Amino acid sequence: MYQRILVTTDGSTLSKKAVRSAIDLAAATGAGLVALNVVPRYPMSYFEGGVSMSSDDVGRIEKKWAEDGQAIVNAVEKTAQAAGVKVKTAVTRSDFVAESIMAAARKHKCDLIVMASHGRKGIKRLLLGSETQHVLTHSSVPVLVLR
Repeated sequence: MYQRILVTTDGSTLSKKAVRSAIDLAAATGAGLVALNVVPRYPMSYFEGGVSMSSDDVGRIEKKWAEDGQAIVNAVEKTAQAAGVKVKTAVTRSDFVAESIMAAARKHKCDLIVMASHGRKGIKRLLLGSETQHVLTHSSVPVLVLR
């Protein structure tokens, strides 16, 4: 059914549920798994009153975020391997999360993207997260959105 499944995770409780479902689906179908974390770039503000940081400080912060992202996908890798699923990990640096997810799906030749809805409570629970919505409406690869 599926050969390779891309699962996106930010380490949140909701995305961990999506990861578990993706691992279960991969195990059931014999598919490989690609675990992706998209790390944002440090926001640079040029507005009056903004705090300016040296490029060294920005570099250290971005490096820390990338290390945290790698730790998140490493945890997915460990769980997937324990379930007998072949897994690759990927950490991408970009401010364009949805585009990065779709690009990773193309790069790794995935035939399904699994991601959390990022729904919250109240009226927000009725709406998909903006990145999820963007992937869902623009991806040429089928998308499974989990609540």
